[in-house]
Amino acid sequence: MPQLILIRHGQSAWNLENRFTGWWDVSLTEQGRREARAAGELMAARGVDVDRCFTSLQTRAILTLDLALEAMGRLWLPVEKDWRLNERHYGGLTGLDKGETTARHGEEQVRVWRRSFDIPPPPQEQGGLFDLSKDRRYAGVAIPATESLKDTIARVLPYWEERITPALRDGQRVLIAAHGNSLRALVKHLSRIPDDEITALEIPTGQPIVYELDAALNAVERYYLSER
Repeated sequence: MPQLILIRHGQSAWNLENRFTGWWDVSLTEQGRREARAAGELMAARGVDVDRCFTSLQTRAILTLDLALEAMGRLWLPVEKDWRLNERHYGGLTGLDKGETTARHGEEQVRVWRRSFDIPPPPQEQGGLFDLSKDRRYAGVAIPATESLKDTIARVLPYWEERITPALRDGQRVLIAAHGNSLRALVKHLSRIPDDEITALEIPTGQPIVYELDAALNAVERYYLSER
């Protein structure tokens, strides 16, 4: 059966600082690096191997993948990077402290911005501190001003169908290192989770999720490798 492994990046600097990150590029903390290495060591110890890898254009996911592959002795594997696996864009919340934002706007409003399925945060202002329009990696990309989870799913799933499912159908074992919300998009699709339930799904950092798939790429089983 085709096998798919998903890993959310290890703890990032802004995870530690409790700030909204989204598309802004931050790296891993030392704990995040340990989480990434531990994910690779766990896969190697459990006999999990892969043939092809996918990740976003963001450092925290790329570095997580590299550290995991290094721990597996698989740094030579082919890796494809694409912006469509980026984290959800948090718009005008980018860079803000989550606690201070809650104190200013109220817990309920912040909950709506963070956890609703189709209500995005306020849009990001052009030319602001976290404007990515001049970032070379996004040349030719229509960078969103903000995204809901629904918006994130709308870009992740076409990429899934276009680039990832052909590898799985070809019999390749696939590893995806990405982000909380881009991985939520895939888990929602594969596990057929309703709109009103997917926002409550928490995906921990650095914990490999294994999908056993049938020939039609339907999920037969989903589990955390650490629990096997």
